[in-house]
Amino acid sequence: MWLDLAAAIVLASSPIPPPRFLALGDSYTIGEGVPENDNWPRQLAAALRQHGIAIAEPEIVARTGWTTDELSAAMDAQEFQPPYALVTLLIGVNNQYRGRDVEDYRVEFRALLERAIALAGGDARRVVVVSIPDWGVTRFGKQSGRDLAQVAREINAFNAAAAEISRSRRVAFADVTAISREGGDGMLIADGLHPSAAMYRRWLDAISPQVRSALSGN
Repeated sequence: MWLDLAAAIVLASSPIPPPRFLALGDSYTIGEGVPENDNWPRQLAAALRQHGIAIAEPEIVARTGWTTDELSAAMDAQEFQPPYALVTLLIGVNNQYRGRDVEDYRVEFRALLERAIALAGGDARRVVVVSIPDWGVTRFGKQSGRDLAQVAREINAFNAAAAEISRSRRVAFADVTAISREGGDGMLIADGLHPSAAMYRRWLDAISPQVRSALSGN
């Protein structure tokens, strides 16, 4: 009896862990070239806590250069602990950059989104998809020799596919593409391609409202 009572007291006094956050993606999610605390998932978590919304530090599964199939393969090897209170997904820029077909992207993105929903305990309301930014407007893009108007059209097509699939599953879609096109060189790191911490902070204007809604279950 004494041991049962002691165990009950310990359990009652143990702090409740904050809701867990999983971020899936590529260089834009991991924050290539910025300090770890300055990528957008960590900035998002910090901003939520400042507004009294409990959230754990994000578990990030992302790597620079990953395409949809590479993210899927990495997820196969990852030991997840669902359900997560929030799952974000930002993937596809490397599919576009490598000249892959948007229809193949549709198939692979849909499969990733279904996995994200499953990791959120089957609750699509707790998943937020983030759009692909436009790398063509960067210094790297302008020096790449690519047809930048074509790059923009392709990115729009990939984003349209992701938005359509997200809507079909009632998943929120945060559009950061327009913000990425307004950035300028002052919003890039030294490589002239990847966003700075300041640009990621601007992305939160589009991402935060969707995430707050997701965490409220709306």
